[in-house]
Amino acid sequence: MSPRLRRAAIRTRAVFGLAFAQLRRSPGRTALTVLAVTLAVLSVTLLASLGVGVVETGQNGLENAGRDIWVTSEPIASESDGAANPIVGAHAMSAEMTQRDDVSSASPIAMHELYVATDDEVERTSAVGVHETHDGFGFEAGGGFETELNHSDGNYSAADRPTEPTTEELVLDPGTAESLGVSVGDTVYIGTSRATARDNEFTVVGIASYYSQFLGTDVETVPLTDLQAVAGTTGTDRATFVTASVEDGADRDAVAAELDAAYPGYDVRTSDEQIGSMVEERPLVLASGATLVGLSLVGGIVLTVNLFALVAYQQRDELAALRAVGLSRWVLAGTIGVQGLVIGLAGGVVGLAATPLLTRGLNRLTAAVVGFESLLRTPVEVYAVGLALAIVVGTVVALLTGWRAGRYARLEHLEA
Repeated sequence: MSPRLRRAAIRTRAVFGLAFAQLRRSPGRTALTVLAVTLAVLSVTLLASLGVGVVETGQNGLENAGRDIWVTSEPIASESDGAANPIVGAHAMSAEMTQRDDVSSASPIAMHELYVATDDEVERTSAVGVHETHDGFGFEAGGGFETELNHSDGNYSAADRPTEPTTEELVLDPGTAESLGVSVGDTVYIGTSRATARDNEFTVVGIASYYSQFLGTDVETVPLTDLQAVAGTTGTDRATFVTASVEDGADRDAVAAELDAAYPGYDVRTSDEQIGSMVEERPLVLASGATLVGLSLVGGIVLTVNLFALVAYQQRDELAALRAVGLSRWVLAGTIGVQGLVIGLAGGVVGLAATPLLTRGLNRLTAAVVGFESLLRTPVEVYAVGLALAIVVGTVVALLTGWRAGRYARLEHLEA
């Protein structure tokens, strides 16, 4: 080994030895510093998880629906609730789509303002009308429903669509069920205004917040034709969306382009394009998610910088003594830097280990309070950013603060 390498090895061992000696000398300070780094990591991982979840919630909602193509249009004015479902003749459109060789199924989805009542209480809420519930609905109690006749199949007939509710079953949001004090098997009444709230008797067959987690409010799930009958839109057959699934092997983009040409009065989008459209229509959602991620990074870095500046300041007397006996500023900076590496590694590991536990707890809280399930999302990138903050940023900041502290570490500090 050359003399230069030997001196470097000796200096490195000295730096690590001094760093570990300082950590052992003040175990209480070391533990508090590790705790502070843990909190900095958690501030990054939890806030970033919330930001990611805000952006991904709507996207996953469309993906979980399992539909390849979405047909919609701009809502039109309505005297009753401010906006009406824009698609007219939704069942006929769905039937026409289903007859295509490259489309496996198609069905409308309607959305309406709804009043749900018992004998004593009335709740204003929202409703989604679908033909049937599906796998992944996440029932807290009970089950779903399935209409007797799929009015969107190839045997569609306008005369088959009932003008009065026939299934008379619905799935309530947990918040609505709790407010009304009802459970599976109980009877409720629904209508589109307070005056008609008790005109239609329905049985609660399930409790689930499937659509609520995407819309951020209590949403009830009602058979589509029943909801149209209650809302008085059976004749015009209005819907908010018509969704379609393509056959295996079919080109989704090509099918969407052909449907767009076939229905020029409507917007035909693939599921990815529909997600993009939703983001464009709700820029605050994307902005809030990006802001949360940005704040988590800035806050974590600021906390880490202040933390290791304080660590170096608390060791000013020891650094002054080491400087007085002839150690260079590089050695002093290295000593603080190694402390930053060790503390950052320990705090980072503890913070990452605590992240999934706190995420699960916060997700349960948000699900109970606002109806969003799994709002906090922790992809691998979130853990990587948290660990990088603890180790990389912690070590670099510690080196810089150690170098700066070495500049002012003088014998005068000891004499004072």
